[in-house]
Amino acid sequence: MKYCKKCVMPDTRPGLGFDDEGVCFACRNHEKKSEIDWNSRFKELKTLCDKYRGKYGDSYDCIIAVSGGKDSHYQVYVMKELMGMNPLLVTVEDNFPMTEAGKHNIRNISEEFGCDIISLKPNIKVQKLLMRKTFEKYGKPTWYIDRLIYTYPIHMAIKFNIPLVVYGENISYEYGGYQKEESYSANEQIYNGVASEISWDELIDDNISMKDLSLCVFPGKKEIDALNLDSIYLSYFVDWNSYNNYLFAKKRGFKDLTHEWIREHHIENFDQVDSRAYMIHPWLKYPKFGHATATDYASRFIRYGFISREEAIELVKIHDHNLDSLALQDFLDFTGYSHKEFWDIVDSLYNKEIFEKTDGEWKLKNPIG
Repeated sequence: MKYCKKCVMPDTRPGLGFDDEGVCFACRNHEKKSEIDWNSRFKELKTLCDKYRGKYGDSYDCIIAVSGGKDSHYQVYVMKELMGMNPLLVTVEDNFPMTEAGKHNIRNISEEFGCDIISLKPNIKVQKLLMRKTFEKYGKPTWYIDRLIYTYPIHMAIKFNIPLVVYGENISYEYGGYQKEESYSANEQIYNGVASEISWDELIDDNISMKDLSLCVFPGKKEIDALNLDSIYLSYFVDWNSYNNYLFAKKRGFKDLTHEWIREHHIENFDQVDSRAYMIHPWLKYPKFGHATATDYASRFIRYGFISREEAIELVKIHDHNLDSLALQDFLDFTGYSHKEFWDIVDSLYNKEIFEKTDGEWKLKNPIG
């Protein structure tokens, strides 16, 4: 493993590249922000919204894909209060027990900004079956939910005939991934690797049919062209900063996990706060790629100028490998695994190119620092 010279992200992150100086593309992309004329970009957003605002009379003129989190609060603020749009908010629930913060936040985003929300609560039986299948084979227990997060808003856009669909950041460009080029268009977001398509033949069995998976299928080109889909990344038009979004959201009623839950494998308490069981998914990057959520946010905090690389390294050493016990218990309760069954599956997922097992414990061959 090689690590970025500026942040703490390793080259094992899928799609992440390094330049000749050993700096990752995510750090370089962050540096480029200082050269962007954000006033001009904001005017571009206004021009785009002018095209759709009021186009359907008193009905909705855009869809915003939300979770209720800090970024969702900021997205709705920009589109409704600054752009004067009439958005329909679309969300996907994961069926896991929600945190108190999560329950509050999804309600707050509707009440604070005055927006309708359409929420998909997927088939719980199918979710449990698919979670076990995709966890055991791919180490992706929340694939079903993640896939719906990418496909469901587009299905709703087609049903309501609303071409403008608004997402937050371009994950690949902001943090490193397969789609390295900056673009305002999110039309190709489904191919960014987060919810890559798994062969339907591998998912279908006596208990799961294509009828159960219909919303996971991304609409075809014919439907997309008929809608003239114009999905966008808001991060292209505004100077996107997840911490600043958090500070803004708090002023508008967003709640973090303070006094509710101290997460063992995180270094912050404000990102992805909706449910505990879902946190198993981002942690599983650790056995597969040698880094997890602590690395993600330590790298962001370095780019934002909050901490030094040396401080980030210490945080990564303490937290990255340390799967949160409450998240694990909620996951086991939902899926029905025993502790032993869970850890046996995780054991099979460790990447032997970057890990070695010593005295029964997996250790990185080349840990940072």
